[in-house]
Amino acid sequence: MNDATPLPPVVLALDPAEQAALESEIREALRTVVDPEINIDVVTLGLIREIVFHSAETEVQMILTTPFCPYAGSIIQQIKDVTRNVAGNDVRVTLLDTPPWSPDLMEGGDWGEWGLI
Repeated sequence: MNDATPLPPVVLALDPAEQAALESEIREALRTVVDPEINIDVVTLGLIREIVFHSAETEVQMILTTPFCPYAGSIIQQIKDVTRNVAGNDVRVTLLDTPPWSPDLMEGGDWGEWGLI
C-alpha cells in the first residue's frame, strides 16, 4: 500500500524551529482526520509516526490500526489533503509495517476513556 519507497530526508529551507513549528501545525490539522469506524482522530490513535520534509514534498509516515482497514484509502486521501493545505507542497503518505498498532500508541488516556472496552 505504500505510495513508493521512502525518500532520504532532504530538509526544506527551514531552520529547525520552523520545521518543528510546521510539523506541529500539520499534526494539529491532522486531528480533523477521523477513523470513521472508531470515531477517533489519527493523531490521538497514534497512527502518524513521523513527518519528514523533503525538498519537493512532505512525507507523512503512518501505520493503520489493522492492515485490512476498510477506510484506509479515504483516511490516506484526507491526510494528503490536510497536509497539503498546511505545508503547501506535494504530499506522500508512506504506510509502515512496524510498529504494529496497539492501544499503547494512543495519546494519553486509555481504551475505557473512549468507550472502546
